[in-house]
Amino acid sequence: MSGYLNESNFLMVEEGFTTRDLLENLLGDLCQESDQQAFFVADLGDIVKKHLRFLKALPRVKPYFPVKCNGSEGVIRLLAELGAGFACANKAEITRVQGIGVPADRIFYSSPCKQVAHIRYAASHGVRLMAFDNEVELSKVARSHPRARMLLGITADSIPSAHPSMAFGTTLQSCRHLLETAKEQAVEVVGISFHLGSRGLEPQAFAQAVAAAQLVFDMGTELGYRMYLLDIGGGFPGTEDTRAPLEEIAAVINSALDLYFPEGCGVDIIARPGRYYVTSAFTLAVSITALEEIPTEQPSSDGRWDSRMSPPVSQSPPEPSPCSPPEEECGSKKSLVPCPEHPWHCSSLRGPPGQAEDRIADGLELPQLHVGDWLVFGNMGAYTIPASSLLGGGPQPQVTYAMSRMAWKAVQLFQGKPPQTEDDRESLCTPLSCGWEMAETLCVTPVFAPASII
Repeated sequence: MSGYLNESNFLMVEEGFTTRDLLENLLGDLCQESDQQAFFVADLGDIVKKHLRFLKALPRVKPYFPVKCNGSEGVIRLLAELGAGFACANKAEITRVQGIGVPADRIFYSSPCKQVAHIRYAASHGVRLMAFDNEVELSKVARSHPRARMLLGITADSIPSAHPSMAFGTTLQSCRHLLETAKEQAVEVVGISFHLGSRGLEPQAFAQAVAAAQLVFDMGTELGYRMYLLDIGGGFPGTEDTRAPLEEIAAVINSALDLYFPEGCGVDIIARPGRYYVTSAFTLAVSITALEEIPTEQPSSDGRWDSRMSPPVSQSPPEPSPCSPPEEECGSKKSLVPCPEHPWHCSSLRGPPGQAEDRIADGLELPQLHVGDWLVFGNMGAYTIPASSLLGGGPQPQVTYAMSRMAWKAVQLFQGKPPQTEDDRESLCTPLSCGWEMAETLCVTPVFAPASII
């Protein structure tokens, strides 16, 4: 074991224990408190499973997790234990990762727009791998970090099936000029980077981007650079309800790598899967702090309720799908869903008042809620922990980390390597038998406080 993660960092759960069980236990305690803050439940076993699946699907690719996607300590410690690298966007993220002992050679300062002070910090702490896509960044690095190893970021604008809102990266037409400029400034360029994004991504976009990267590799080689690293970015799905599953995307990537960067050519491949790792692992519980009813007698009104949820709800979570009334029987004091006879209302959800973006969702069919009731959101692991909390600027939601014994055994057995034999695969439990997938999809499930359901 590498020592980044141990059993004191998470709650060990037994076979069959689910997120619902853990949520019920936590809510039983929190509902007795006057200050009911939002909190997360995180299934680390789900991340372990995702990691082994990634390595099996893309055996030549080393993952670098983007810390901005989820910088919570349990996630960072687990992925460090599994041998992943980390893509950091600023000094704070580098500090956070190195603070648990991750060496500098496993850190990629991936932001294409960096503050000079942060570049100097990276230089003084041994972080050499960086990205650039313009002359301004080259000049900053040349002055502040002469030992940096740079990846030239190329844009996806010329790739028809890539997401059209790519903000960073240079065009293929500008690559030679930037490579020549780097040469003049004695900046070491070691490879190419691209990031396609995850919205509506077609698998073929990866093949087109790899082909474009190979053209730029040739430019760099002609100019005398030793080009040995390709970063294929992110864009891997975090949930199963996507157009293309990981294995379909991986098949396209593997074929493109075999064609343009065949094994043995001396080029290492990295990627930056973010949503893929953490989306389904986190479940968020929030309490209702205020209510406003719009009477049906008002013109154009349909009996809408406007509910305010407890902070912190950061960066407006994805709009959840309306849930149909549950079919569970009534009478259980421990039921986490309302009984069918409760009337359902067209409702809106809002985050903490006073924030610029407080609209969470509209048009949800929910039962009549009360102050102190709880709502549960599944698939909340990506870009939901406030950045301010990582920088000390605000309260961070409590995160309860859990992992099944079999998932922990997998961490200890394989240390980030995929199971190689049939015996290895059989030693890992199935999802339904040991809580691999504690964080089931709950969409918006009303969770009443015990006082409301007894």
